[in-house]
Amino acid sequence: MIKNRKWWKEGIVYQIYPRSFQDSNGDGIGDLAGITSRLDYIKSLGVDIIWLNPIYSSPNDDNGYDISDYRNIMEEFGTMADFNELITQAKARKLRLIMDLVVNHSSDEHPWFIASRSSRDNPFREFYHWWGAERGTPPKRFSYFDPDGNAWKYDATTDAYFLHYFSEKQPDLNWEHEELRNEIYKMMAFWFEKGVDGFRMDVISFISKDPAYPELPDKYGGNFLPFYASGPKLHDYLQEMNNSVLSHYDILSVGEAPGVTLEKALEFVDEDRNELNMFFHFDLMALDREQNDLLILPRDDWKLTDFKGIFTRWDKIFSKKGWGSLYLDNHDFPRAVSRWANDSEKHWRHSATMLQTLLLTMRGTPYVYYGGEIGMTNAYFKTSEDYRDINTLKNLRAVKDAGGDVSARLLVEMQTSRDNARTPMQWDITGNAGFTDGQPWISVNPNFRSGVNVAQQETQPYSVLNYFRRLVELRRTQPVLVYGNYRLLLSANEEVYTYLRSYGKKRILVLLSFSDRFASVRIPCRFKEARLLISNNINRPIRRKSDRLFRLGPYHAYVYELY
Repeated sequence: MIKNRKWWKEGIVYQIYPRSFQDSNGDGIGDLAGITSRLDYIKSLGVDIIWLNPIYSSPNDDNGYDISDYRNIMEEFGTMADFNELITQAKARKLRLIMDLVVNHSSDEHPWFIASRSSRDNPFREFYHWWGAERGTPPKRFSYFDPDGNAWKYDATTDAYFLHYFSEKQPDLNWEHEELRNEIYKMMAFWFEKGVDGFRMDVISFISKDPAYPELPDKYGGNFLPFYASGPKLHDYLQEMNNSVLSHYDILSVGEAPGVTLEKALEFVDEDRNELNMFFHFDLMALDREQNDLLILPRDDWKLTDFKGIFTRWDKIFSKKGWGSLYLDNHDFPRAVSRWANDSEKHWRHSATMLQTLLLTMRGTPYVYYGGEIGMTNAYFKTSEDYRDINTLKNLRAVKDAGGDVSARLLVEMQTSRDNARTPMQWDITGNAGFTDGQPWISVNPNFRSGVNVAQQETQPYSVLNYFRRLVELRRTQPVLVYGNYRLLLSANEEVYTYLRSYGKKRILVLLSFSDRFASVRIPCRFKEARLLISNNINRPIRRKSDRLFRLGPYHAYVYELY
């Protein structure tokens, strides 16, 4: 008997970037009605939970992460009636829906901020972080989207600086102000009462700031992320949020938590602390990246042993308490198959399905990014005019202003830009991949004509899409893949990721090739028989006896039950 079962542990989350999923009215922008029209497809995948990136009213400085009205729908996406219909139709198909909660910052066009900046004695002044210019230059804080990396913006209206960890059009909310917190909790309850099943909480680890705004302590060595994630009252606020609103509903709460380390993980998700269900860490997302001043550069010398080590260390943290989340890409990072495997024509299918196998056979709640089920890849846009992402445009501008090589930076953005993950969903081979009848807000990846689309893969029994469906069904019928223990095998192997999932007497062996050549491994597990449950190798053997030597082709994946 499995103890402490939860729907959000057993569920599979399908993340949708609404702007890029399905356009219903020909304006080139995905919308809520478009998502509703595709619910039968989503249901056919076998997933249980839909996560929507922000759909609230927004001037779109950062594609909806700058919110001007938390209780209304972005006009480009539709109306509240469209949202209500989406909820109704999703529940009719037994699909749950979670939304983004963006409460580290708002838009500078939110009525709260408009009032806050109007005068120093305005009642909403304390809803944001201000530093009077008479105090001199405020202590250094880093901004992700500011060309100079400066998180303080001078505002002449009141002769003061306001804090913005992201764009200057995204001023940080002041969680130290109780009235602000209460407004946020009431807003959350508003959506729960509408039937929303939870929140993914954007940069929730950043919400607490020290109102004295001290200089960055020496112990952080210039690394602002752990500092931002160590606000003095962070856990007070999360526990207050749980007590005030989360605990009153049967919902999923997952925090985006940059800067949170292994050592602090259980402070967020230990059930006895009553804070969050799970969170996203960033260790994997940093594996192939390095910081160069304000710019992020890719590294192609990452090792599979380091990749395996990240998954293994984080699994151990949650082996007895708490719960983990699993993701390989999302709206903020390039496509998984292009980043972690091989998107060449020769290896694309096996690469995509191998990574699906990893995601759906590990312990933790899997988050599948739209298009991952058909193996969508990076777009590799070649000109600056193709890009829409505020971060990419900031990077290109910063290089240009510094007199650097913009063409060289563009080559980097082709690999790292968030726009790689935001191109329209590829439904079929008609114009714009079936996403829109109009001009899409961002270009479609041209490989939709080459088999990377839903319509063609629906009819192919061994397609990436249909392999994904079989994997989902396997996870659903094998609780060991959800709740079972995880044991890394062959930790030093740089070509094959091998691990054992076990619960009671049941053992499942997973073998994943991360190599473009054939590899052989001898596993340190005794068994009488290995029964193949699933493989992305069409010419796979069905059974094997006690021989412990396994031979894998490039990017092949095998899942066996051991007897």
